[in-house]
Amino acid sequence: MRIARRPLCILLFLAVLSSLAVAQYGRRRRGPSDYNDPRANQNSYETPLWKNEPGFERDVFTFCRIRYGTYNRRSSNGIWMGGQRWTTDWPDADLNLSYRLQQMTSMKVDPNGKCIEISDPELFRHPFIYIVEPGDLSFADEEIPILRKYLLNGGFLMVDDFWGEDEWENFATEIKRVLPDREIVDIERVHPIFHCVFDIPNDLNLQIPNVRLGTDSQYNGGVTWERYDAQECHIRGIHDHKGRLCVVICHNTDNGDGWEREGENEYYFREFSEKKAYPLGINIIFYAMTH
Repeated sequence: MRIARRPLCILLFLAVLSSLAVAQYGRRRRGPSDYNDPRANQNSYETPLWKNEPGFERDVFTFCRIRYGTYNRRSSNGIWMGGQRWTTDWPDADLNLSYRLQQMTSMKVDPNGKCIEISDPELFRHPFIYIVEPGDLSFADEEIPILRKYLLNGGFLMVDDFWGEDEWENFATEIKRVLPDREIVDIERVHPIFHCVFDIPNDLNLQIPNVRLGTDSQYNGGVTWERYDAQECHIRGIHDHKGRLCVVICHNTDNGDGWEREGENEYYFREFSEKKAYPLGINIIFYAMTH
């Protein structure tokens, strides 16, 4: 897999994002209706649609979001009963990031993405999965060995958009059930996920707030944290038994809003979507697909 040379890639990225985002300000948002049809549910604007070569529709990267249960929201037989935190930023975040990924790299990308449960047999067809807002996530007992097998056999998990110590403790407890003998570590800023496509400066604070707080941050002294105990952004990870990074955990930051809300406010776009959310998201996916 080959990407464009980095300087040209970055220039094109900034130019294209700027032209599209500015045109999207002021679009009206609407609520979701059918989770099987993401494009019918876009909230702010329509992401461009593209087609892959006929016959190769399954041989492309698909942004795969995990539907999960939340604490005390499973029935006695373990069936997923709801809890909607997994829908946060859906579908715009998934569709926008997919569009930018196919636009800025040579990867062939599914334009629609997918939402599945861990128990879905389709899981093992997708080398990358995304979990959002796992502050009260609760894996069912039957999901634990499936996710463990997935991660230890080449799968990759990105976790995003949860804030503060109580939400951290919940997620850390749940992922420890999956990988009990693997440690969660801070990922050093020299790691390829910060440099493999876009060269993210080592001193850049990667905290991304929601669009309201991010827009207000230009007036409130630069406050970008959503909770008093969430002032520092952490990019942490878990390595498998071979030393491969198989989980990236973005704590006290909201990359999903940076993807979803790119066209709603120019300051938010330039400060958070353009500088942080898209470069980091693309880097993580590119790393997951090439290592």
